[in-house]
Amino acid sequence: MTPETNRIEYKRQLTDDLEKEAIAFLNYKEGGVIYIGIDKKGNVVGIPDIDGDMLKIKDRLKNNIMPSCMGLFDVAVKNIDSKDVIKITLASGVEKPYYTKKQGMSEKGCYIRIGSASEPMPTKQIEYLFSKRVRNSLGRIQSPRQDLSFEQLKIYYEAVGKTLNSQFAKNLELLTDEEKFNYVAYLMADVNGMSMKVAKYNGKDRVNLSENYEYGYCSLVKATKQILDKVELENKTFAKITPKERMETRLWDMIALREAIINACVHNDYTREVPPKVEFFDDRIEITSYGGLPDGLSEEDFFEGVSMPRNKEIMRIFKDLELVEHLGSGVPRILQSYGRECFRFLDNFIRMSFPASEQITEQVTEQVTEQVTEQVTELIRVLNSEMDRKEIQNKLGLSHRENFRANYLKPALEQGFIEMTIPEKPNSSLQKYRLTILGKQLKNKL
Repeated sequence: MTPETNRIEYKRQLTDDLEKEAIAFLNYKEGGVIYIGIDKKGNVVGIPDIDGDMLKIKDRLKNNIMPSCMGLFDVAVKNIDSKDVIKITLASGVEKPYYTKKQGMSEKGCYIRIGSASEPMPTKQIEYLFSKRVRNSLGRIQSPRQDLSFEQLKIYYEAVGKTLNSQFAKNLELLTDEEKFNYVAYLMADVNGMSMKVAKYNGKDRVNLSENYEYGYCSLVKATKQILDKVELENKTFAKITPKERMETRLWDMIALREAIINACVHNDYTREVPPKVEFFDDRIEITSYGGLPDGLSEEDFFEGVSMPRNKEIMRIFKDLELVEHLGSGVPRILQSYGRECFRFLDNFIRMSFPASEQITEQVTEQVTEQVTEQVTELIRVLNSEMDRKEIQNKLGLSHRENFRANYLKPALEQGFIEMTIPEKPNSSLQKYRLTILGKQLKNKL
């Protein structure tokens, strides 16, 4: 094992100073990792009662540290050299200074990471951090409504085998110090005033808006899942069939898109009531969240996966529901498919812009000669903007409806070159058809 560092701490066994080490990482700008079951020399010794120790760790971190660090830590089992150890990942908190409940906000209760050691925090630094503490966090803002219900949230918890008991509002930190529902509760409630937008544009700019959807006025979890479903639907699969195999490529890497959307929803600054938004263009998809980088987090820290959750309560719920896997895992997952140049940091926004796959653009040319029929090609040539069936048939000079449906419309839909304007009601009398990004690329090639 590598030696201890400013971000890695080894402990042979669970000891009384766990809170001290955890607090030091919570107060440190990069967070850190504590391994239980590895000695100071890096030798793996393992844990005899791993389940019991994990329960103790979660309970101690939950109850012995102030402000609450729920949503700021992961506790997991890791097998190293055929032995099980406990890995505790801690994010840098935004409500510094953190301290032990027993000793309070003093040099005996506050710690900071210095090199590979956890040292008492000087009084001057404690006072400085306290003066900068984020007082406008969602957990402290009272909900504009107190008549909230949470049936949707309860259903999502039950779906992952968890039950919300009568104390769930307190356990999930949905209450202010005055025992009123806070703004996190408002966002998680069945009915609220927050709505996220998904827009589609014809072209590469925001001039010609073709579609505008709103997902919200419901639990943030439900709205996030609806957006993920919409993006999954828009992320067309393009198939290239050769004599030997069928190769499929999607417009965007769905793992990266999923992480980007969830990151935007979890880390968005909702205090100004500005929601995240998703926008489709002919050549890219853009995901924008409000709120720049949290104070103390640099761009380099961001790209390295350093986690500093702006909304720890939301992070905790998304982790409970298995929408988030590990602290700090989102950005590295995105970077596996897209470069740093896809991120743009503005004063008040973070924007992620993912280009449509270049492989698909190349495959369009090949498919024109290998796979696309003459009928589909003609349909794509005549389809402008949004047109209904009769308009397209008239443009093609076709009178036989079944011939048009079987040889033109159906294959163009199946191959992803065109799409319905009302996909949820395929037989609607108001149904129209338009070119997809793939269809527009093919039309340009023609």
